[in-house]
Amino acid sequence: MTADNPLGDRLDDDDYPAYTMGRAAEMLRTTPGFLRAIGEARLITPLRSEGGHRRYSRYQLRIAARARELVDKGTPIEAACRIVILEDQLEEAQRINAEYRRAASEANKAADGSGRGSGPSSS
Repeated sequence: MTADNPLGDRLDDDDYPAYTMGRAAEMLRTTPGFLRAIGEARLITPLRSEGGHRRYSRYQLRIAARARELVDKGTPIEAACRIVILEDQLEEAQRINAEYRRAASEANKAADGSGRGSGPSSS
């Protein structure tokens, strides 16, 4: 893609709603009804095209695929949606926690480095 064509950037964007309901259902090997059901359960909220058609992002398709996996194993759709939401929240909390730990570790290293030579010397 050229610099004049921002479409290349959109196609690499996990949140860009690039997939129609039909294509999303085909990719997930499910039905449009399943996608509507997880939308009604508020697991994902597809964006709408100018014509009012549902459009899904790659991120939303990953979420839908996880819900489909749970439903295929016998989990009721409402429970599957809640599980996926909680898994997503846990993953985000773990990511934030790792960032805080990394920042705290860097702050401790900086503090240790600035205190060199200022302590009592042993003779």
